[in-house]
Amino acid sequence: MDGHVTIKTIAKNTNFSLTTVSRVLNGTSEKHRISKTTQKIILEEAKKLGYIPNMAAKTLRSNRSHTVGLIVPSLSNPFFSIVASTVSKMLHNQGYVVLMSDSDNNEKEERKMLQALQAQNLVGLIAIPLGKRQNYELLNQSTIPTVFIDRFFSDFSFYSVSTDHYKSSFQLVEHLIEMGHRKIACIQGDEHVVSNTYRVDGYREALKVHGLTYQYLGGVSFTEEEGYLETKLLLQKKDRPTAILALSDTILLGVLKALKEAKISVPEEVSVVSFDNSSYLDFLEVPVTSIAQPITQIAQLAVRLLLEQIDDRGLSYREESERIILLDSTLIFRSSVADLRNR
Repeated sequence: MDGHVTIKTIAKNTNFSLTTVSRVLNGTSEKHRISKTTQKIILEEAKKLGYIPNMAAKTLRSNRSHTVGLIVPSLSNPFFSIVASTVSKMLHNQGYVVLMSDSDNNEKEERKMLQALQAQNLVGLIAIPLGKRQNYELLNQSTIPTVFIDRFFSDFSFYSVSTDHYKSSFQLVEHLIEMGHRKIACIQGDEHVVSNTYRVDGYREALKVHGLTYQYLGGVSFTEEEGYLETKLLLQKKDRPTAILALSDTILLGVLKALKEAKISVPEEVSVVSFDNSSYLDFLEVPVTSIAQPITQIAQLAVRLLLEQIDDRGLSYREESERIILLDSTLIFRSSVADLRNR
């Protein structure tokens, strides 16, 4: 190829009309009832030839931008990086340019990035907010289609997709209780983040339902350092827990580091469980029981909701119960929880 692949090239190679090829590449196949077989042939040819859509020309033709903003708290967190990768791939396949920003868990940076993205004439935005609502107040009053992932503000008009954090946390703590644990500590992340709030609520409710009085809650951020420092403090207490619930895998790494330094064995002396089910959990010295969030499905659903709003399919407003979509998680059992039922 001469390096300049156009829809005319693809139309010629596949023997389909320019109109058909254009509709497939613009992501409007379903609307125009183009068969799956035809879509597959055209998309495979476009991929083979290395077709890159001319977004400037596309914008001029449609009189609207084809740029979507994506803002995440930190790409160093496996959960956020998988979300970002899935969202970007899906939107690219639909002919959109994705402007991604990493706020580095900094609210001032998040505000700057939101302002910069809004200046790009976005057609839509997908965001994982840091937690405080102020940065998104103006956005809530705008007409930019927006979808939140994992975190949300219930009184905002945006759609949001996340794991059922309360139910997941309750399930995780209940597993520890079923294994005979009566002293369960919880190390949380940022208390301003709604997902953290629901996880803490699930932890507390499980203890309450089972009549357990021991409760320990510490932590202020979803970081390895926070997990490390909080575990150090926890180990200084006379009444130590038999199990520690880390509300993220990043926190978990700090917990494990502190336990190792103190020469406390897992799970013989202290059991540990976590959220996020990162791929490395299977390869730790003691594989860790964890909540696996349906990350790919969350990202895919968020993109679908955004595209439906962009296409103006009647999703401008819904009741809170319809706007906030919660997906079930899966508890992955490994060897980090000791069985105390016969002790």
